[in-house]
Amino acid sequence: MLKGNLIKIAVVDDDQDDYLIISDYIKAIEDTNLQVDWCKDYQTAIEKIKQKHYDLYLVDYRLGNQTGLDLLEESNAIGSDAPIVLLTGKGNRTIDIKAMQSGATDYLVKADLTTEKLERCIRYSLDRAESLKELKARESKYRNLFEGSKDSVIIADEKLNIIELNEAASLLLGSNKEALIGHSLFEFIKDDTQKKEVCESLSKRKSISDAEIQIQSKNEIMSCILSISVYSDTEDRPLVHAIIHDITHIKKAEIANLQAQKLAANERLMRTLAHEIRNPLNNISLAIEQMLVPEENENDRDTLIAEIIKRNSIRINKIISELLNLTRPPELEFECNSLQEILDESIAMTTDRINLQNVKVKKDYANGVYMIQADKPKLIIAFTNILINAIEAMEANKGELMIAVNETKDNYSVCIRDNGFGIPAEYIPRLFEPFFTSKKNGTGLGLVASYSIIQSHKGSIQVESEVDKGSSFYITFNKS
Repeated sequence: MLKGNLIKIAVVDDDQDDYLIISDYIKAIEDTNLQVDWCKDYQTAIEKIKQKHYDLYLVDYRLGNQTGLDLLEESNAIGSDAPIVLLTGKGNRTIDIKAMQSGATDYLVKADLTTEKLERCIRYSLDRAESLKELKARESKYRNLFEGSKDSVIIADEKLNIIELNEAASLLLGSNKEALIGHSLFEFIKDDTQKKEVCESLSKRKSISDAEIQIQSKNEIMSCILSISVYSDTEDRPLVHAIIHDITHIKKAEIANLQAQKLAANERLMRTLAHEIRNPLNNISLAIEQMLVPEENENDRDTLIAEIIKRNSIRINKIISELLNLTRPPELEFECNSLQEILDESIAMTTDRINLQNVKVKKDYANGVYMIQADKPKLIIAFTNILINAIEAMEANKGELMIAVNETKDNYSVCIRDNGFGIPAEYIPRLFEPFFTSKKNGTGLGLVASYSIIQSHKGSIQVESEVDKGSSFYITFNKS
């Protein structure tokens, strides 16, 4: 370490005689390339430290009104990584301890100095400084990776109590870092089964790779991928390193794409059915009109039957017309509208049903008015269909309907929640399929229309439900 490149050493001492003695000892070190200079006062030394002028500083404890400990503290505040060795006239255990605590690389008594001791001290100090420099560089690199990661990175104990987290994790969990420290990650994992699986893996100190979980933050539920590795600290205590990748947008895109494919397939089917059925229906209608022409042997019963047939033919024709309208892209007229106002008018459209069922309605609108670009009449139809489904799913006199509006960083979200009979899990993927319905007299077209309208507004819709507990519809609109 002492051979090769020039090593510049500063002796910081207000006594020139001491400097000369120390300088002679250093110059006597063989096979080295050392330069020794004198800094006669505290302020000169501080300026040299700021300029990073020297590779090593040998500092006397007493420097006028200041001490070598003061210089150590100021050097640390500057952020200098140059090693500092503290020198004293007499040995003092208290000063020795303070010097080490303040970051001194060594502590020497002037009376005991020799060339050999100084050579060992210089070599050790420079080696230690180089090691610390490399360690800081690695720490800075990994700290930048930790803080700059787009994924959420969390360090926790074996119970997933958060010890440290990065900015991405703070945003994902919906709170600032300080508030989240000490909280368990289990608080944010929505599904109890998922919690149990993670807990079992941690109890066995097993790593988890790419487990799909749902994270519940303040305003929304997010689909995420969780990876966990378990390792031990220096005292063999388990530490957990968790990485959470938010795939909510990917999931929404997958669902939207799947629904779009389903709608396209159903559109082709409905157009074919409409074309094939309408022609014979026209013939039936013409025949019935001929039957209704009065004749001498007119039979009242035949007339009644003919009227029934005609009435039902008209009804079938109307359904087919509705199907055809459903397959055509809606012609929208976008204007700036209040989301809360649209919801209020949708609720008003269902007032009769709410009163007949004696449903309690609770609105939880966040402060402020959320303006969106929307075709108001069509969006009212979409919300009204969802509200009607919620009302009809609840038992009379026991229904509780909650409509909430919230704001996230990029979106406005609406939640329509009921405490009705709920939807079986196997039915949820089919909710937006044409003709799918669990109602006795339903057509299975209401939610399809709602989905189409919301999608045309570049919105998304998600459904969560639990049998006998109720259902929640989450509708999200982009702010832009």
